[in-house]
Amino acid sequence: MSAATEPVWPDQRVILALGGHEFSRRRGNEAIVEYMLALLAPERPRICLLPTASGDATDQIHAFRNSLGERDCELSHLSLFRLEQAPVTVRELLLSQDLIYVGGGSMVNLLAIWRAHGIDEILVEAWRRGIVLCGQSAGAMCWFRSGISRSGGSAATVAGLGVIEGTLSVHYHRDPERREALRRRIGAAGGVGYGVDDHAGLLIRGKTIAAAISAAEGAGVWQLERDDASGELIEASVRAEPLPSPRPAIDAPAGDVSERRRVLASRTGGSGASAAVWSRRKPGS
Repeated sequence: MSAATEPVWPDQRVILALGGHEFSRRRGNEAIVEYMLALLAPERPRICLLPTASGDATDQIHAFRNSLGERDCELSHLSLFRLEQAPVTVRELLLSQDLIYVGGGSMVNLLAIWRAHGIDEILVEAWRRGIVLCGQSAGAMCWFRSGISRSGGSAATVAGLGVIEGTLSVHYHRDPERREALRRRIGAAGGVGYGVDDHAGLLIRGKTIAAAISAAEGAGVWQLERDDASGELIEASVRAEPLPSPRPAIDAPAGDVSERRRVLASRTGGSGASAAVWSRRKPGS
């Protein structure tokens, strides 16, 4: 069982909301996985994938397991579309985890299916107990008061679980329609909005944004507010912590690979063998 059996102090409740990434060795993805694992204290953490938003797509499940399979983790996934094939006690499974990862897809479908199974209430309880909640795209927006979703085709505001105040938009600069929808939302209704690019994210402790991260060049985070005095919409870039990659990406430019090999060789006396050991550490330590 996870050590989180009772509610914990608010600043021990963690959500990592990611604008978008893959479980692959393409640029930026492995750096995000390293950061995610660094949030966990156990030597062999339990990590469960909730792929509900994609309809429990098998390719998402396989990518998750392939990416984390070589790590010292205990992996599981919960397929709500296939419970008759693999029945589980949902509450027991989820509350025994150290981290629950929610994949991307349709935010509307995700929340509707969760509510039908009571998953929404279980996940809020998991958060209160200090189980780390992490996700990308729909799996990031669902924790907020609202998100900018394309579940209905065009970009529109969709109510989330409301654990975190504000409105989140993912794929922020890759999808200009989402950005404009968020700008309209905050300009009309006020409050706070966050725009997160692919390979960027927000680390939330309790209900406070603690840090912004970026795992790829140009990937950033923006905060939006309306100046009530002037009515002007203020969209400000948030300083993001750059994340190091544990090894060259499979799609890295040749020059980047050569430079990394040169640096590694200089650290190991010219042997070319990497002596770096990637341990779980507190981000920013």
